[in-house]
Amino acid sequence: MTTPELKAVIFDMDGVLIDSEPVWQIAEHKVMSELGLNISIEDTVETTGLRIDHVVAFWYARFPWPNYDNAQTAQAIVEQVIKHILVEGTPMQGVITALKTCQEHGLKIGLATSSSSDIINAVLNKLAIGSYFQAIKSAEYLTYGKPHPEVYLNCAAALNIDPIHCLAIEDSFNGLVAARAANMQTIAIPEPKLAGLAKWVIAHHQLASLAQLPDFLAAQH
Repeated sequence: MTTPELKAVIFDMDGVLIDSEPVWQIAEHKVMSELGLNISIEDTVETTGLRIDHVVAFWYARFPWPNYDNAQTAQAIVEQVIKHILVEGTPMQGVITALKTCQEHGLKIGLATSSSSDIINAVLNKLAIGSYFQAIKSAEYLTYGKPHPEVYLNCAAALNIDPIHCLAIEDSFNGLVAARAANMQTIAIPEPKLAGLAKWVIAHHQLASLAQLPDFLAAQH
């Protein structure tokens, strides 16, 4: 079966463009601990790729706490993350080269993230990469975030490209499920310590970092 021609690359943001997954985990752990939850940093890996309100709901379902206010708790986590990004945010390996290579191949470039517009703006400004994207879509106000495919479908529609001609690049299992459900081609770039897990088999391809994307795209043409 031949692979459909690539016409667009859609990037996830956290953990793909910016090294922010550890920051999310630290912020999530800090806020949940302050609410009295006895969870570890390792436990927060379970929520990677989920939208922030779903993260808060996830933990409340397991360890209910009094005076539950999803929006307030979510905002506390987001503020911690933004603060860190603006001070210490660093791009993942190979980001700029990957974006430039997509341009050189004539591919449209999109962003599909569970993160809020505040975090998107903080990341794009910090890394100075906003000009590369022809469509930026957030799951912030959608009924469902990833693993639901809507944010990916919205991004493909904004690029005016059929999802089957889009390549989604993800670091999380929830994100891959979303991209597969959107009928996109997929690349998984999981964090190194998780790269050997069998679950990444759901991706069409697996790379060690975005630094390998230029060679991958060259092989497609």
